[in-house]
Amino acid sequence: MKRSISVICGLLLFALVTHAQEQQFGNIGDLKLQNGGVIRNCRVGYRTFGTLNRDKSNVVVFLTWAGGTTEQLKSNFGPGKLIDSSSYFVVAIDALSNGVSSSPSNSRLQPRMRFPIFSLRDTVESQHELLTKVLKIDHVKAVAGISMGGMQTFQWIVSYPDFMDKAIPIVGSPRLAPYDLMLWQAQIEALMRDRDWKGGNYAANPARALDFAFGELLLTTPTDYNRHKTREQVFADLEKARRDTKRFDANDKIRQTQAMMQLDVSRDFGAVKAKVLVVVAKFDHVVTPGPATEFAKLLGAKLIELEGDCGHLATSCESPKLTEAVTQFLTTDNTDR
Repeated sequence: MKRSISVICGLLLFALVTHAQEQQFGNIGDLKLQNGGVIRNCRVGYRTFGTLNRDKSNVVVFLTWAGGTTEQLKSNFGPGKLIDSSSYFVVAIDALSNGVSSSPSNSRLQPRMRFPIFSLRDTVESQHELLTKVLKIDHVKAVAGISMGGMQTFQWIVSYPDFMDKAIPIVGSPRLAPYDLMLWQAQIEALMRDRDWKGGNYAANPARALDFAFGELLLTTPTDYNRHKTREQVFADLEKARRDTKRFDANDKIRQTQAMMQLDVSRDFGAVKAKVLVVVAKFDHVVTPGPATEFAKLLGAKLIELEGDCGHLATSCESPKLTEAVTQFLTTDNTDR
């Protein structure tokens, strides 16, 4: 019997490692949503990096940002990177409505705006189903993510407080600030009021130039933007965006945005058991740092503030500082929260 169990564990380990970095999917069946709806035949995309150890104690779950995919996360994993995949087994998970996991753009049963409104809590539920039922992982070293990935991390620590030892929400929020809500609602309005919207049944993404402009204006700061862009580039970039019919799908964006706007972990808040490192960017105009800073103080958690003028992109501009802080946090006992 012991030999059979050992063989089974070995086969699972082999299966998890052999497809490292390749796009994989977990089919989790119908996902019941907090609002009473259902995502039919839900599937969740993921990639793995590194090697799972025998007792499964080195798992780090890493979550995608708004509109992001696990393909775009690859550069964050490896020796000297944000998460060292030579030490940790990284499971990067595609969020619902990112065009990879179940989304308005790829659902056969619930296409386009027939895809139900869901919450980031529902997204975390889909990830928990993937980890526990598909990958047979019941506890992890850490959960982490950037931006919307940080928001999901905040939700993880209140939804499943015993699931992880540590949590690292990076430029995320436990509840969007009023400024953030105005920003995201304005982007939804821009898409849905465009003449090409057609109730979500568009032939090509609506409001392409305006949607691009929102990102350009808000991801960084005027100082940083003016440092890297010329007047001529502005108009060239806008024209390129106007012609770009392959931008992130508008229906996908709307449903993800609605999920972020609903986020409020105080509704589920209880005893947070994980040790937490909260990272904020001082001049962030996409996810303003106030709510995350206040939540860190409430938890007595370690707080790192990125102080450069790159705004939401501070995670890239101040990558060495961020990597050092995350590495130290993961490798020490962290006797404080």
